[in-house]
Amino acid sequence: MATTIDKYCYISCRYLPPFFEHKHRIVYSHIENVREIADIQHPAVKAVFGWADVEEGMEIHHDGDLPARSGLGSSSSFTVGLVHALSALRGRYISKEELATSAIHIEQNVIQENVGSQDQISAAFGGFNRIEFRRNNTFDVSPVILPANRHAELQSHLMLCFTGFSRIASEVAKSKIDNIKYRTHELSLMKEMVDEGLNILQDQRVSIDAFGKLLDESWKHKRNLSDRVSTPEIDSIYDQALNAGAIGGKILGAGGGGFLLLFVKPELQARVRDRLKNLIHVPFQFENSGSRVVLYQPNGLN
Repeated sequence: MATTIDKYCYISCRYLPPFFEHKHRIVYSHIENVREIADIQHPAVKAVFGWADVEEGMEIHHDGDLPARSGLGSSSSFTVGLVHALSALRGRYISKEELATSAIHIEQNVIQENVGSQDQISAAFGGFNRIEFRRNNTFDVSPVILPANRHAELQSHLMLCFTGFSRIASEVAKSKIDNIKYRTHELSLMKEMVDEGLNILQDQRVSIDAFGKLLDESWKHKRNLSDRVSTPEIDSIYDQALNAGAIGGKILGAGGGGFLLLFVKPELQARVRDRLKNLIHVPFQFENSGSRVVLYQPNGLN
């Protein structure tokens, strides 16, 4: 069960005129001017260009609302966005399913990172979804339908804060993969919690607080998947949040750092913010659109 939020990565993509010493220009936290795809340092750009058989000169600019390695799927959002932008530039429509599948293939098979598949699907589809993964590497995406007041109630109980610790998700994920045969019990319980969580949200006779308690239980199981999922510093932050009034929460993404999601009654959120005043708190809203393309047609030089 996953939702997207109104924090984005922005990618502009254009053909680069052949007037420069370099053929490709990639601008992110660094600037790369290269002649060959093999010389590109950005792993996702290099992989997408190779996968797409890019022959034309390209210029890519990237800006993001959130830091990398933060557990909110920024890396997969970038891959999804670049595949989408490149397809649009070439005049080709790509479905949400193909977009997600292509991004998963690029990250897992081309770059060969130890990453899951949920972030790419969420970035491509957008919205609040139940995602079911099959053994044959296909998936089903089912939108979660909630009454408007229940949807707003869930939104009002969620807080997002940055722990200040970044990590390489692939390394944390690999530690969980290496340990997975010893943690089938925890994984089975976490899988069952998806439908349990949906039942809580869809039954307005049940207090929304039950969802927060389920998050707390899920976090305890997730911590057991690897000794790299949490740290003493993260445990201390989480305990402080609980002592200040949070009902539950979890580190998002692979673990080891990044963003902490907390479930807190609205009337207690000021107290939690004060207790965690050294952290960056990030207001957010759910969003429903997923990856989208805006075409820019310049009118020419004046």
